[in-house]
Amino acid sequence: MDRTVRRATLHRQPIVAPDRSVFAYAVRGEVPGIEGGPESSAVLEEALDAGYSTLDPHTIAGDFPLMLRATSGLLVGATAVPRAPGGVLLELPLWLASYSDVAARLVYLRAQGIGLVLGDYTGTPAQDGILPLVDLVKVDLAQRPDSLPGLVAHVHDFGARVIGEHADTAALAKHGLELGVDLFQGPMFERRQDSVVGRDFTAGEAQCLLLVQRLSAEQPDPESVVRAIAADPELTMRVLHLVNSSASGLRRQVDSVRQGVVLLGPRQLMTLAMASLINSRPATVGTLWSILARAMTCYSLSGSGAGYTVGLLSAVAAQQNLSVESLVERSGVSDDIASALRDQTGPYGAVLAAVLAHEENDLDAVAATGLEPWDVAHAYLAAVPEALAAATSMSASGRS
Repeated sequence: MDRTVRRATLHRQPIVAPDRSVFAYAVRGEVPGIEGGPESSAVLEEALDAGYSTLDPHTIAGDFPLMLRATSGLLVGATAVPRAPGGVLLELPLWLASYSDVAARLVYLRAQGIGLVLGDYTGTPAQDGILPLVDLVKVDLAQRPDSLPGLVAHVHDFGARVIGEHADTAALAKHGLELGVDLFQGPMFERRQDSVVGRDFTAGEAQCLLLVQRLSAEQPDPESVVRAIAADPELTMRVLHLVNSSASGLRRQVDSVRQGVVLLGPRQLMTLAMASLINSRPATVGTLWSILARAMTCYSLSGSGAGYTVGLLSAVAAQQNLSVESLVERSGVSDDIASALRDQTGPYGAVLAAVLAHEENDLDAVAATGLEPWDVAHAYLAAVPEALAAATSMSASGRS
């Protein structure tokens, strides 16, 4: 028997309310078998426990609850349940719901302040037997359409809330709302297939994209960047606030936009421009966190600042309901960046396609890009802490 320890490919997805505000972050893992198929439960759990042990709950979930797909070790106490600032939720997969003495274990976990989630809910007798003990129940919006209304109603009868999984499209999310689903799990931003349809830009957004255009040049002209910022009072305020924040480590106050441009550099300025752009609509740290995580992952996988721009603009286009075509035109980005944004082609297309597929928890689609799913997942999780720090800083610069 092959006892080689497999590496779990860990996925992190937001769980959001209907208004897309973040409720929690869910982490689960998959372990490919030797031939690429699913691994045995024993090897899977060994890899999952090892993978979970490497996670820093704060940098993965911030102040939001962290939801972990339970292993038998977590359920019976053989593996310590991690502690997170926002609390921990354990999700019981279908096979653990039938675990011997599961009810007693759930009562114990509740007494420890651990929230409970019933995953893969299909209405089996074993699952229904523990419904009174759980806080949340997951149903798959992409499957069993005929039985979904009854499942959702049954869960609500027991006072639990329903999470609709695989809310990957606007149509599935709309269907979930019609059924009375309370929360959704899926990518923060749905993949936009239409590169033409979208709303028009406001004056403030156009100014932000003018700044992106200046910064996207192969050799950005500092004076043109300064002029683009100085022409917009909000951008000016954000630059000065960010460069003078405690995170910058400066010993004296900076009161010149020109100095701020030099000290922040193109990447931070581009991120600031995007933060200012999305500030025209309700945006939380969670939203900006997701945008920057995508951008930083694309940067890590491509090794290029252009990859960062691709990730950043793709997420902003989806979050702001902006057409890719108009975004490309207004921002004046290169043909390579434009190709990636339009149809995931060109030198950065595969990277963007892989990151989008990872956010959708679609390992086959990641592999189809030619990138290794584990490499993409590892790059994404490594980007999350830096993205949180940047999102927090950028969000603060817009509130002062």
